[in-house]
Amino acid sequence: MGFKRYQLNARVVQDLKKRSTIGIVFYLMVVCLVLFADGYYYRHPGFAREYMFWVSLICLFRLIHLPVARLTKQRFEKLNNHIFLASVALTALIWGVGFAKFLLQEGEAPTRFMMTVCSIGLCAGGVVAFVPDIRLCLVFLILFLMPADLTLFATGIDRPLAIAIFMFVIYLCFIAVRSNREYWDALESEHLLAVRSRELEQLSRTDGLTGMFNRRYFDESYAREWRRAVRGQSPLSIILFDIDYFKRVNDQYGHPAGDAYLKHIGGIILQVFRRTTDLSARYGGEEFIVLLPESLETAAKRAERFRAAVEQTYILHHGEKIQRTISAGVATMVPGRTDHSKILISRADSALYQSKENHRNKVTVWQER
Repeated sequence: MGFKRYQLNARVVQDLKKRSTIGIVFYLMVVCLVLFADGYYYRHPGFAREYMFWVSLICLFRLIHLPVARLTKQRFEKLNNHIFLASVALTALIWGVGFAKFLLQEGEAPTRFMMTVCSIGLCAGGVVAFVPDIRLCLVFLILFLMPADLTLFATGIDRPLAIAIFMFVIYLCFIAVRSNREYWDALESEHLLAVRSRELEQLSRTDGLTGMFNRRYFDESYAREWRRAVRGQSPLSIILFDIDYFKRVNDQYGHPAGDAYLKHIGGIILQVFRRTTDLSARYGGEEFIVLLPESLETAAKRAERFRAAVEQTYILHHGEKIQRTISAGVATMVPGRTDHSKILISRADSALYQSKENHRNKVTVWQER
């Protein structure tokens, strides 16, 4: 899936919440500082209590909603995202309207100055926090500062301050747009790096010719399955396949024909051994291996089914019919704590050798002598 810019996905919402959570606490701290530092609360108790109530209410709501959103993410993710965005906008509106009322009050120059400085600082911090979503960022900026700015222009109380706030808003808009672009560039780079890492991981565990797992990946997976079987005392079966007289294909038809036939065999293996618990791989050259968490009888039956499928199929290479058979060795054991994982593969290899010695094109089950 390609990378889509400017979409409010789960990663962006997570970033928005992480970047803005600390700001919620600062709203509460700043409102207390402004109201109590110069005794403003005691001179205007009615407005001070009302303003503190609404700021505290929206901040507490946002703090409570964070864990609630995490707990209900599976069922109400979209709704929670809308609530988060609305609560951010409402926070900005409550602060912006309160800021405007502060500026209308006469004889409160120290408090007005403190409120202006704090509002400018909080707004700048909020813009940085909400950069991932440019729409939320701009809505926050406008609701936070423009009520006060429009109030100053409308009343003519302090035109220089109004102009300064307006210029600051324009400046933050440019900063927000640029930072948003940089954020999405970084996110896209991260996405492309992750995609490339997955591709490299896939290449590191895949055989380039057949598209099957390679020996390295098989060995790692086999070690895990072996440990699981030891803990659960469950059976593991190994089937080793080898294409009979494969060298003659390369000698007679050339290596491209041999490669084509190997792909053909790999395709049949993936069709026959396609259960989620089956693990098949190209083990080297014309040799293939399959790991099954099944009994010896079941593994032998499935190996025989594969042998018969190979015997009945062929490929055409430049009009030439290429048809071969396979030999197989099957071994099963319930591994004990003192057993080594190589013993099971060694037994399957011994059974495969017996198949080759007995005229090939057959499945041999390992039996202890």
